[in-house]
Amino acid sequence: MSDQILTLDPSRQATDTTFSFSQRVDYLKQFGAHSQAFSTLQPDMSYFDVPGVGYISYMRKWGMTFVLSDPVAAPEHVELILERFHSRFPNASYIQVSRPVVDVLHRRFGLFGTQFGSESRIDLATWSVSGKKKQIIRTALNQAEKNGITVRERFSDDHTREISQAWIRTRKCKSQEIRFLIRPMEMTYRENERHFYAYRNGKAVGFIYFDPIYRNNRIVSYVPNISRANADFRQGIFYTLMAHAMSVFKAEGVPFLDLGLIPLALDKAPEDQESRLLKRILHGLYDRGNFLYNFKGLEFTKSRFRGASFKTYCCHRRSLPALEFLAMFKLTRVL
Repeated sequence: MSDQILTLDPSRQATDTTFSFSQRVDYLKQFGAHSQAFSTLQPDMSYFDVPGVGYISYMRKWGMTFVLSDPVAAPEHVELILERFHSRFPNASYIQVSRPVVDVLHRRFGLFGTQFGSESRIDLATWSVSGKKKQIIRTALNQAEKNGITVRERFSDDHTREISQAWIRTRKCKSQEIRFLIRPMEMTYRENERHFYAYRNGKAVGFIYFDPIYRNNRIVSYVPNISRANADFRQGIFYTLMAHAMSVFKAEGVPFLDLGLIPLALDKAPEDQESRLLKRILHGLYDRGNFLYNFKGLEFTKSRFRGASFKTYCCHRRSLPALEFLAMFKLTRVL
């Protein structure tokens, strides 16, 4: 099935049919163009499946429903699957969704669609480390070379847990790995993951796991969803790993590299469908909430790659979804 176009019949009524895992993977490879599509297959997700159309992935916390990313379905059937999902979960919140999803949910059901952050995509065909804005990347590469850092692609577990645990102890959230918005490091499904490790004196000191992004059964991009570095070698390791991986993907003919979510990197100008109150609060959280998460540092790091930025949104029923956001932070283990 994964080698052919899925036969779609939008006239079919939704049933209680549950896709097999392999069927869900087939939809992912056909329609998983969102940067979080691969993450929809992380452990503990629930699914709303519509035969012949696609699926929506979600988690529940405190009786509330949180959808992750766009529906994994053809663009022309997004409205159909959203309508069916909304009829079953009318109070659901939608996290990290694109503008077309916002437009459907706002127009059809009156939901707010407030910017939640930004994403960035790099055209690998024109990518290079030249240019004034990329000086920090070149500096990191030079420092890595002087320190004897080399990068190799490997799929085996090479001090992964040791590096990860040391890295987590340096983070704002020290107790557990974040989930939902960032898929966990341990995934049952790992097809087409790419793992790049940085080594010094033969020992791994950092790594990045890249997830595939699909369109029509073809990998059109990768996104770095898991990155860790030994606490002694934080500075520059991410840039060095990224630059190496991007050169590999470019040589393979992969068109793009996505950088994933940059949370709370917001446009100051409000949009008609946004909750202005929530937008002001999110701006304040970005300015004063670095004790929760390193929002500013992440935005700075990803901005150095000079990708094309676009907005990502959350959709919500109430103007101020305070309880929903608290539940989401608990769900993701930020709190």
